Amino acid sequence: MQAVMDGYKGISLIVRLNWDRIFTFGTLVVGLLAGAFLGQALTGLY
Repeated sequence: MQAVMDGYKGISLIVRLNWDRIFTFGTLVVGLLAGAFLGQALTGLY
């Protein structure tokens, strides 16, 4: 059980240190998807 808790703390630390990169990547993906949706809606192509 101690190993599981130590692993969880390690993953938590990695996520905390790289949160800005994860947020940036997520924002980029959402922006690309929104652009694709709007482009499809405006051109009428499916």
